[in-house]
Amino acid sequence: MEDEATYTCDACGEAIVVPIDVTQGASQEYVEDCPVCCHPNVLRIEIAPDGHVRVDAVGE
Repeated sequence: MEDEATYTCDACGEAIVVPIDVTQGASQEYVEDCPVCCHPNVLRIEIAPDGHVRVDAVGE
């Protein structure tokens, strides 16, 4: 099981590492501000049965 994943900020293009909380379910969505440029990103996290994590980010 992966406990971290990376997304690319929609505004500044920085690669951001986020922790993955598997207790929140296999499909998650929340807003997180980029720690570099403070732009809000909507993160969509999918955790596959084999433990592979996919993170998609779009600007809010």
